[in-house]
Amino acid sequence: MTTPIRIHPENSKCFEFRGKPLALLTATEHYGAVMNRPFRFERYLDDAAQHGMTLTRLFTLFRELQNHCNPYSTCKPESPDYIAPFRRVGPETALDGQPKYDLDQWNPEFFDRLHRFLTLASDRGIIVEVVLLSNTYAPEIWNLNPLHGTNNINKLPVIPWQEYNSLRHIAVVERQRAHVRKIVEETRRYDNIIYEICNEPGGHAPGLANSPGRDEVDEWQRVIARTIRESDGPNPHLIAGHEAFRYDPWEHGATKSFDADFPLDIVNMHPLPNLTYQRQGYDLGVFMSKQLCLRPFRNFCLDTYAERKPLNMDEDNIASQYKDYEGWTIHRKRAWTALLSGAHYDYIDFSIINYCETGTEASQRCIRSWMGHLSRFFHRFDLAKARPLRDWLHDEPPTICASVFGVPNDEYAIYLADERELSDATAGTKLEDISIRFDLPEGAYEVAAYSPKSGQHSPWWPFTGGHNRQLRLPTFEHDIVVHIRRIAS
Repeated sequence: MTTPIRIHPENSKCFEFRGKPLALLTATEHYGAVMNRPFRFERYLDDAAQHGMTLTRLFTLFRELQNHCNPYSTCKPESPDYIAPFRRVGPETALDGQPKYDLDQWNPEFFDRLHRFLTLASDRGIIVEVVLLSNTYAPEIWNLNPLHGTNNINKLPVIPWQEYNSLRHIAVVERQRAHVRKIVEETRRYDNIIYEICNEPGGHAPGLANSPGRDEVDEWQRVIARTIRESDGPNPHLIAGHEAFRYDPWEHGATKSFDADFPLDIVNMHPLPNLTYQRQGYDLGVFMSKQLCLRPFRNFCLDTYAERKPLNMDEDNIASQYKDYEGWTIHRKRAWTALLSGAHYDYIDFSIINYCETGTEASQRCIRSWMGHLSRFFHRFDLAKARPLRDWLHDEPPTICASVFGVPNDEYAIYLADERELSDATAGTKLEDISIRFDLPEGAYEVAAYSPKSGQHSPWWPFTGGHNRQLRLPTFEHDIVVHIRRIAS
């Protein structure tokens, strides 16, 4: 095996994969590609590669329950179509009406699909975040889990869902660790994977007196991280995740996640309200709300940039329920803002479901093409040397949230996005007579406007460096990129 994807040795905020710098970017399906039997993941991966997407996440055990706002996710298979890592043997039935599991028997169908998925992703240069475990959220979702004591023949205790991500029940923990060891041992041969300890671990969960607190959940995460390391072999893979959030009062903390002694190489933060870092709060919007919240989103990325660990704005669901132009535009803006502020970005595209693995005609025309434009534009930069350039503009025009990224003295991208919320009656109207001012090192440059929507550059025009240079922008709607590059002498 070649060296797995790693933190870039010259820039700890980006990655190196097969000798080249890489940013993680995707509009992905909802993680059920292997577990959901009808899902034709070959089509999904072909489309993702065609659009320059560099990441997908993959759940290996957790299964979701259909609900009113998102009934068709691939992580919500019908019970007969759910493929677990364990064989179903019966004769008694689990809570989903299918035969009970034997946790001592691995399921060949699952591992065959897993290897085919990882091989195809590798051939296409796509990184797979292998999600080992997850929060279980509620009794009706916990009831679907093979490790629920009622669902298997192995006499595991029946425990409250709130205690699943803790060390309170050693028999359950040992089964979790056995699952983790098996997945890591099966997948450690691949250079295109990273491991996530747990999706959305939370402490102080409701409905149970004395439910595990955040520190208790994080101790469990440390045990799972050690299990990964013990199983991973001589070429260790990166580990992603985040510290446990708090349910009540709600807080999604990030400070501990960036600490050197917390067992993460990559910090995955799910953009939500009251995301906190160094005692400062950031309101990144309510789940599936169609809120934009672009300025706090940008500021969180920039405020954490000095930390050594890379930040992935993971599983952004701010408008994913809305498979329409407005929702997709919100995610386009947040994706551009994340990357040009030094982070990585993962949005869930729910237009991708069973039998529709490449999305709809509308999502192909919009979000999937837009993410391709971003990936191609961004990866043209020398990512090992490029940085977000905070306060590079002298000021920001009204209603504009600006993100500047580049290699000083060489190449710059200034992303200017209309930050007005949909609740503003003027949101989405054209922006005219906008100018920006900045200092540019002396020399000869050329400038072009780039459209995140069309993926097209305007003609280049000459521009000279100097102090307090002013540039008037063409009329635009929603967002525009000013691209400046030095002309070789």
